[in-house]
Amino acid sequence: MNQQRKLAAVPVAARAGTYLPLTVSAARAAAEAAPDDRTHANAESVLEYADAAELAASECWTVLVAGCNSPARRVLTGRLRALTEATSRYVGLECWFRAGSPHRQRVVGAEMRIAEAVTDGDGAEFAEAFVGYDQAVATAVVSMLNRPVARD
Repeated sequence: MNQQRKLAAVPVAARAGTYLPLTVSAARAAAEAAPDDRTHANAESVLEYADAAELAASECWTVLVAGCNSPARRVLTGRLRALTEATSRYVGLECWFRAGSPHRQRVVGAEMRIAEAVTDGDGAEFAEAFVGYDQAVATAVVSMLNRPVARD
């Protein structure tokens, strides 16, 4: 009976927002501050994909620490790619694909670093790369929050 109580008290990492806290916070703020329906939908999309990536990261971390080769390791890269694509839609394709876009370069670079860490089974690199990815995506989202809205 005591063992069951102890297990119930353990926090669930996916709910705690341990991998993408900056991204989730920025996307939530972007959805709340959206000046129109399209911007709101794009910000909500970033939030949805961030939640899915958060869960996949938690599952992937568990199998990395356990030294397993499970589907969770393969699912994460697709979830991150989807989050990156949602971020590009929120930021705007013109801005995202402009030559030398610092946001795109940072996000994609960090995404590739996570994929490499997963492939190598390197937990330390995984954790470090996630910090960079979270910061890069959140920075891209926040940059749009701070952009002046065109007025007619």
